[in-house]
Amino acid sequence: MKVVLFCGGLGTRIREYSENIPKPMIPIGDQPILRHVMEYYSNYGHTDFVLCMGYKANIIKEFFLNSRPQAFADCIVSAGGQKVEVLGKPPADWRVALIDTGVWRNIGQRLWAVRDHVRNEPMFLANYSDGLSDVDLDDMVQRFEISGKIACFLAVRPPLTYHLVDADEDGRVREFRSSDRSDIWINGGYFIFRPEIFDYIREGEELVLEPFERLIADDLLMAYKYEGFWRSMDTLRDWQSLQDLVERGETPWLRNQQDHPCTDPYTDKVRTAHS
Repeated sequence: MKVVLFCGGLGTRIREYSENIPKPMIPIGDQPILRHVMEYYSNYGHTDFVLCMGYKANIIKEFFLNSRPQAFADCIVSAGGQKVEVLGKPPADWRVALIDTGVWRNIGQRLWAVRDHVRNEPMFLANYSDGLSDVDLDDMVQRFEISGKIACFLAVRPPLTYHLVDADEDGRVREFRSSDRSDIWINGGYFIFRPEIFDYIREGEELVLEPFERLIADDLLMAYKYEGFWRSMDTLRDWQSLQDLVERGETPWLRNQQDHPCTDPYTDKVRTAHS
């Protein structure tokens, strides 16, 4: 399946990085988070990508034009750098369409702008490109395929707990307690669509607002609930938590690590993927 990646946002909540580079190019370890997301899909056999670029699109384009697969694999270099032998399994051969969808467009407009690249696909995948998960993509796709729905999104638990305050208008506090997230689900930014999604999008609309409301009215929107590993990179603290995982050698979003123990960066508790 083709994978549409939204790479055009300004990343205003993580300005420490995004003032200089687009948010998807912020590095986690030795490579941009965008490439981590692409490796996740590639490990499930989906290697045909459509990148919806916008803010600082030239930086994303230069990355793919100038990078070589050998840069992300163990290799032997000889003949003064003219010969490169990749060790182990050769890198997947990705096809990457680099489409400039404009700086100020929202997600719905960016998806509409690349509709011709996916219109003939029975189904296609999409992602916000700023979050990582170890969700079983094969299972998600299979359940969506038999559902008959037009759109599916990953529903996840918020990674943080909050202190809930019940107070009067004059400020007198009646209760102050921690939330347990037991009834909270949010959009995790991983999507599956059928091409009929474009029948539900109007000019200028944000994807998960008016189009999703129409899908809900027609009972054609599916939520895939998942309580395993998921982290988005919205703030500097989020970036640091993902960076800490990579520095410890923990990359649960890669299939070859899904059975390895993973320490939750927010709780310091060791968990396994899918726990």
